[in-house]
Amino acid sequence: MPVTDVITIPKSNAVINGWMQTFSGAAFSPADPQPDSIIIEDIAHALARQCRFGGHCIKFYSVGEHCCHVSDRASIVYKLSALMHDASEAYLVDIPRPVKPLLKNYYEIEDRLMRVIAEKFGFDWPPPDEVKYLDTAILSDEREQNMAGMDIDAKAWGSPYPALGIKLRYWEPERAAFEFMDRFHRSKNGNSRS
Repeated sequence: MPVTDVITIPKSNAVINGWMQTFSGAAFSPADPQPDSIIIEDIAHALARQCRFGGHCIKFYSVGEHCCHVSDRASIVYKLSALMHDASEAYLVDIPRPVKPLLKNYYEIEDRLMRVIAEKFGFDWPPPDEVKYLDTAILSDEREQNMAGMDIDAKAWGSPYPALGIKLRYWEPERAAFEFMDRFHRSKNGNSRS
């Protein structure tokens, strides 16, 4: 199938600092994120195809599905913040929590990107305490349903809160992207920033 659209790379820091082609055909520079190169369909597509826990789980379970579950449990004013809390992973990939501090400047890169994404789509960053709690509490659901059993305390594993009672669905990537986009449109219509 021939390519009909040609991507033009703007003369900017993206060329100097490196760029990546996204699903939609945008040229995205992780070192110089620009709002016009951040496209919600790219975020939904990429998160739906990335497995949580670096793939070290029993069944494929996407970051996109995880974000949907967190959003479903959030109060109305934080649904969009909850849905988008891992949006940077569409560009920086899902790096397990214990690895992130080992990567020089990772948190600064992630924070800079999330601030651009939050400003573009109108949600709170850094995430509100409610979203932080839900993102941590869901670890108990994920551990109980999709991780090999370990003889280790839940707090030591990283899940200090009781499970939220969420049933993981193990959506295929197309379904996860659809569900993510559906929640995005619904939360944009009902979300207000604090």
